[in-house]
Amino acid sequence: MQKVRLEISGIAYSQTQSGSYVLTLSEASGNRKLPIVIGGFEAQAIAVELEKMIPNRPLTHDLIKAFCVSFDVAIKEVLIYKFVEGVFYAKLICERDGVLTEIDSRTSDAIAVGVRFNSPIYTFSNVLEDAGITRDQEDAFESDSLISQDDDTLELEDATTSYSSSSMEELEKQLQDALEKEDYELASKLRDEIKKRDL
Repeated sequence: MQKVRLEISGIAYSQTQSGSYVLTLSEASGNRKLPIVIGGFEAQAIAVELEKMIPNRPLTHDLIKAFCVSFDVAIKEVLIYKFVEGVFYAKLICERDGVLTEIDSRTSDAIAVGVRFNSPIYTFSNVLEDAGITRDQEDAFESDSLISQDDDTLELEDATTSYSSSSMEELEKQLQDALEKEDYELASKLRDEIKKRDL
């Protein structure tokens, strides 16, 4: 089976499953996407690393990274190898002393660990054929299962508009408060507003 490289292209709140998020993985050299429903904790763990935020205390996936680094284990890749009855199956391909080991994992956890090692994400072509959607199908999928990009943009615009009257000092303080409370979704929006002003 042919392996296909994937890249993280977005995380959005799920409209149909309360407390869940949809992680979208896009084909690196194609137009298919793989939408995966994940939990809020895993979504935050992935977003924290992608946004390069530093939480006050290590998250579980940070602990796994520290453990791997301490024992000289490298995460070579994340492989989503199967899709059965609506469930994705993944494994971490690890290397230590030149020996490769495959460790079974929930897909969301595998990706949360993988992004901490800048590991590539792969799937097999048959998984993309079974569970992938094309750009043309994306609108129909989003209207059924997750916030559309336009709605998400509106939500973000509404949030950032409320920050427009805040000074940079106030935004920095709000960001620090959000990190202390481990509210990484709010912290991400605050960081976006701060970056926008720095341009």
